[in-house]
Amino acid sequence: MSLNKAREYVKKFNLDSRISVHDELISTVSMAAEQIGCREGQIAKSLAFKVNDNAIIVVMAGDKKIDNRKFKDEFKTKAKMLSPEETLERIGHEVGGVCPFGIKDNVEVYLDNSLKEYDMVHPACGSKNSSIELTIEELETLSNYISWVDISK
Repeated sequence: MSLNKAREYVKKFNLDSRISVHDELISTVSMAAEQIGCREGQIAKSLAFKVNDNAIIVVMAGDKKIDNRKFKDEFKTKAKMLSPEETLERIGHEVGGVCPFGIKDNVEVYLDNSLKEYDMVHPACGSKNSSIELTIEELETLSNYISWVDISK
């Protein structure tokens, strides 16, 4: 169901032909990179956090991790990921398929500077076996992001 929601959203930008549905699960960065045939850093992983009772998504390069100090400096609170249940309820996609497409209206999206190293990235597209190939500019447009942040290490 989340794949369909993401697909309908992406279709508004005429980019739905770029969605790939894979035979195997790609719910981890290494699985996704292997299935897609790209570097782990090109997997644009979407992480769901709680910030002041709001749900946010941070999209970052797959080979990076959250730097807790930078996160706290940026968002003025400790990095607290949503549980799998909260992620589905508050974002609209399940863990492994989280992406910034077809999400609930009150979710803010941030893009981490780690993505700027790549011309093309591959975020999930609403399910554990889907992805979409996008340029950074297309990701900016489709994600309706608030701002670029520097919170990775």
